[in-house]
Amino acid sequence: MSEKETLLKIDNVSLSFGGVKAITDISFDIQKGEIRAIIGPNGAGKTSMLNVINGFYHPQKGTITFRGEKRKKMRPYEAAASGIARTFQNVALFKGMSTLDNIMSGRSLKMNKGFLWQMFYYGPARDEEIEQRKKVEEIIDFLEIAHIRRQPVGKLSYGLQKRVELGRALAMEPDLLLLDEPMAGMNLEEKEDMSRFILDVNAQFGTTIALIEHDMGVVMDLADRVVVLDYGKKIGDGLPEEVQKNQDVIDAYLGVPH
Repeated sequence: MSEKETLLKIDNVSLSFGGVKAITDISFDIQKGEIRAIIGPNGAGKTSMLNVINGFYHPQKGTITFRGEKRKKMRPYEAAASGIARTFQNVALFKGMSTLDNIMSGRSLKMNKGFLWQMFYYGPARDEEIEQRKKVEEIIDFLEIAHIRRQPVGKLSYGLQKRVELGRALAMEPDLLLLDEPMAGMNLEEKEDMSRFILDVNAQFGTTIALIEHDMGVVMDLADRVVVLDYGKKIGDGLPEEVQKNQDVIDAYLGVPH
């Protein structure tokens, strides 16, 4: 792999909840433009790591450097404003709102007109919303969900809800997109569709992606590099084919006693 710019760097991060250690002294990086997989058995600390990157959790030790700026604590809205978007293991959408409105909510950080302008939907506020809706319609076309654009998302299949959630994250135009088990609960056809969209987001938009995924076939097909966690510790890091041959990784997935 050619040398790439480092977009995000994790340095010796540790996170505890009381006496429970969720993450212990973990370091790795994410290069600009790559798809970086974070894998490991249940309880390995994968989601906790995404929560640290996204500002939901604040580590007791270590630092995170994003686009050259070192930080220890960041709130979720600050992470979003800096260019980090997130999807969740359990779909987090406004179930009574339409597909269009859910994705439109991802544009809120891009809207600059004040409350009074928006309340009266007049002049600059109207022009701004029209422009934002054009961006949303482009995302809807990209994700091939125009046929459900007006439907309440609560009535959609799980696979389509996952696609809408991806659309909302893309509406933020992130530099780094965090995907927490984007294939969870999907059938084979839905997984194939989501895999295609993830590759297209990376290739067409140039979006850097970090994803948690349990389906090893998906990981091997999508990821440029893989970091492996187990019981909150890093046990492997490298190219997919290297990680597959790592004995510690093999033991972790086979359930060898610790």
